[in-house]
Amino acid sequence: MRSIDLPLVRELDLFAEMEEANFDELMQAAFLQRFPPQVQLITEGDPADFLYIMVEGGVELFAANGGRETSIEIMRPVTTFILAAVLRDAPFLMSGRTVESSKILMVPSENVRAIFARDQVFARAVVRELAARYRGVVKSLKSHKLRNAVERLANYLLRTETEQGGTGVVQLQIDKRTLAALLGMTPENLSRAFVTLKPYGVEVSGREIRLTKIDDLRSLAKPSPLIDDPTT
Repeated sequence: MRSIDLPLVRELDLFAEMEEANFDELMQAAFLQRFPPQVQLITEGDPADFLYIMVEGGVELFAANGGRETSIEIMRPVTTFILAAVLRDAPFLMSGRTVESSKILMVPSENVRAIFARDQVFARAVVRELAARYRGVVKSLKSHKLRNAVERLANYLLRTETEQGGTGVVQLQIDKRTLAALLGMTPENLSRAFVTLKPYGVEVSGREIRLTKIDDLRSLAKPSPLIDDPTT
């Protein structure tokens, strides 16, 4: 594990500058495990016993209430999740399950809190990480409240096309039901939104989506750096 996975973990902003001895102490208490698809890792309401670090694969964070369920976020490597619950020693606000075969490093929460209390560099990195996550939540909230379903889908396609290399092709890494939940709509509304986007050059073939009129789609979507730019 140390020779293969720890360099990836060390590169995370959260751990990059912390004292070597403290990083080693965290990793000595951690363990790495591979999970098959559709394994539930955490359940909302349960105590946060571990900090989870995505090394490979993908995890869907989701929530349920009153017989309804919705997706919150898809986590991709290399990143941590449920950091706030770990620091507050609080119950999970979301559940999480693998969307594909995934390799995950789990660090006991009490060890994270102990290092946080004595390593100032690590503590500052944690604050930066939580600030970035907070801003991400605000951006998501703005998108859901200020855009209709078609605009949310259009901006998602534009962001994903850029993230995947700007080739004009989007390869969906999740099923359309999960995509609909992420964008705050029903699967039926998602299908209608795709139909609405056809005149703007959106061609759907299974999980492959071609964007043949990028400028037209961007004109409709009106992307905002204060919502869509991950660097702001």
